[in-house]
Amino acid sequence: MKKVLNNRIDDEMAWKGCDLEGDLSWIYQLTDVEVEVLDRALANVQAQGLSAPDFEKEDFPLDGMEASIANINEELENGRGFLLIRGLDAEKYNEEELASLFYGLGLHMGKPVTQNPKGDMLGVVKSVGDSSDKRTRVYETNAYLPYHTDLSDVVGLLSLKKAKSGGMSSLVSAAAIYNTVLDESPELLEVLYSPFYFAHLGDEEYTPSPIFSIHQGKLSCRYLRQYIELGHELKGDPLSEKQKAALNLVDDIIHRNEIKLDMMLEPGDVQFANNYMVLHSRTGFEDYEEEGRKRKLLRLWLKMPNARELAPDFPGRNGFSE
Repeated sequence: MKKVLNNRIDDEMAWKGCDLEGDLSWIYQLTDVEVEVLDRALANVQAQGLSAPDFEKEDFPLDGMEASIANINEELENGRGFLLIRGLDAEKYNEEELASLFYGLGLHMGKPVTQNPKGDMLGVVKSVGDSSDKRTRVYETNAYLPYHTDLSDVVGLLSLKKAKSGGMSSLVSAAAIYNTVLDESPELLEVLYSPFYFAHLGDEEYTPSPIFSIHQGKLSCRYLRQYIELGHELKGDPLSEKQKAALNLVDDIIHRNEIKLDMMLEPGDVQFANNYMVLHSRTGFEDYEEEGRKRKLLRLWLKMPNARELAPDFPGRNGFSE
């Protein structure tokens, strides 16, 4: 019998955007010493003629940052589930250098995993795709990107260039969604703990999984409505009215201003989020005409050494190789 959590979550993982408006403790500012450590590591890979993602952890030594990285990993797994790292000067580094700094930091946090069937370890998030083509992934367009979780323990984004307008990053706490469902429609909780069929781009198969899972005292979430609807279509098992009601409620909750946290990722900013604790999204945007000024981010998927154990009926996946 599936386990359903029927009590509110009142710790910091159940944050709401409105509660963080005057609280910037989710921003981690790199110290001058930490920037120096990162600069030395960058110089080390450059001296070997290497650049991201074609180097290993040992090529990018971060001696003296062990405690900081441990604190980052702890916040991602047992804190709010996300943070924004600031302090990389986008005027000081070129794009290749920023990519190496981002990837090198990721190597010390966890293990980078592939993001698509081609095996890319660093994804480029840029408007390059045809939005009318169903095979185009939404992050390759300038359209609104619905709230979702990715196929890894943690997702990281590095901002290289901002859009002309729009393109705000938005995060939502899965625990805050759960609390709101419990408050407003507790009869739908059991539906959200029951299996849905999730499709994955690049796969012809679908995977049964609940949206919410409680295991060893930790609440985990998996969500992307488009892929849920596609999975049920592939399975030939239409969503029930109760399932639709549950999904509609989740969609309503995650768009509420008091629930979501919007932020503009400035060039050089790095955002990390735990995919079991936090859903992420992006507003639509207007881009520049000039190719060299177009909005551009790099994405990193990490398998974490301190990741939670997942329930047997909530199958985890880190990248496209697993």
